[in-house]
Amino acid sequence: MKFDGYNPGNFYDEFFDSSGEPHPWAKLLIERINSLPPKGLSNRQKTAESALMQLGITFNVYKESEGVEKIFPFDIIPRIIDGETWDIAEKGLKQRIYALNQFVDDIYHDQKILKDKIVPREIIESCASFLPQCMGLNPPRGIWCHISGIDLITDDNGQLMVLEDNLRCPSGVSYVLGNRQILKQTFPKVFEAMPIRPIEDYTSRLLDLLYYLSPDAIAEPSSVILTPGIYNSAYFEHSYLAQRMGEELVEGRDLVVHEGCVHMQTTRGLIKVDTIYRRVDDEFLDPKAFRPDSALGVPGLMEVYKAGRVALVNAPGVGIADDKLIYTYVPEIIKYYLGEEALLPNVPTYRCVDEKDRGYVLANLDKLVVKAVGQSGGYGMLMGHQSSARERKSFADKINANPRDYIAQPIISLSRAPVIVKNRFEPRHVDLRPFILYGKEIFVMPGGLTRVALKKGSLVVNSSQGGGSKDTWVLYNQNH
Repeated sequence: MKFDGYNPGNFYDEFFDSSGEPHPWAKLLIERINSLPPKGLSNRQKTAESALMQLGITFNVYKESEGVEKIFPFDIIPRIIDGETWDIAEKGLKQRIYALNQFVDDIYHDQKILKDKIVPREIIESCASFLPQCMGLNPPRGIWCHISGIDLITDDNGQLMVLEDNLRCPSGVSYVLGNRQILKQTFPKVFEAMPIRPIEDYTSRLLDLLYYLSPDAIAEPSSVILTPGIYNSAYFEHSYLAQRMGEELVEGRDLVVHEGCVHMQTTRGLIKVDTIYRRVDDEFLDPKAFRPDSALGVPGLMEVYKAGRVALVNAPGVGIADDKLIYTYVPEIIKYYLGEEALLPNVPTYRCVDEKDRGYVLANLDKLVVKAVGQSGGYGMLMGHQSSARERKSFADKINANPRDYIAQPIISLSRAPVIVKNRFEPRHVDLRPFILYGKEIFVMPGGLTRVALKKGSLVVNSSQGGGSKDTWVLYNQNH
């Protein structure tokens, strides 16, 4: 299997330029693949898939026609990002997270940005993720956005742009770590020959973050990962991270508030917990503070948190920063708090709550992507150019009924990268989700989760919609 005959098409390609010549950073890998025997690559793909199954790298699905678990689709051709491009991305992501953290803190305290009318008050107060219960809250070290997954795309000109922010319980990092483990075994010689930045220290950095946030004066803090349970679609990730960090994986029923602190119930009695990395949504965290019918949380948890006797990662209330309508204001948010222009631009976005924007959206539904502001995973979305007149009519009715709930964006030609299709290479659209940790400093994992739209012509990369993933190789600069 060779790259002869591979056609990048009229899109930015991660491996080849518009004339069909390999990008300098991809040249060595292309040469290595072209030198393999006829079945060398397909055999490596099969071996990788077998290894993924043995590692248990799966995700849960709920359709009646399918089993409970599926292997996460994986293509062994990695995506490669050159050092200079990554350095710009890293600076832009650090800037963005720092500003968003300032924003969340301001919203739950003085609300200066609302008083100065940079962001309309009604936008915040109508946000489903805005929690009045968090007003006046002071999270440990003043950090709200501990773990973020920011989705990036590359446009036709090779420009990185932010597609959306994920700050509640961003998932996918286990696939990043698993993919790297597999690729090191798949292309060991290429891996040794290329200056690829490591990612294996992510879990140790995450553990450092959890300890850093624990209440002061604790010599040996304890942390747990709180999961909704085995039926959650990201349960594999919860258990994977707990195992990698050597920390306990717990459900709400395993924790109890006792004498003003959170404790884990064990066969040896109660053990005090100092930091909780929670993978449970805000509304289910504490039935006393939020939804009284929640069986996933811990009664009384928020009182202990407010008293500073336990840390929660991420902080409750941080979801206002990944509402898709708030996303449209992030360049202004960066300017307001930092006095800087955004280093990473947003995708141009229309706010359906704005009358002029709404008129344009309704007149051009066949040319736009329409998104529900509170949904993720590719749900609640209209791909205008692939939609029927009936679907467009349905979305028009939804927009008119609840304009606050929708935004729209032009259909961006996501960059493409080669994937293996049967016995040849074909281009498929990709995006990227880097993971950012905010503890003593802001750390950006080099690369992240490259998601692939495996269906030909599709722009939807979500695993729930038939997408897969690739390993992401970020190279050091030549002078490193």
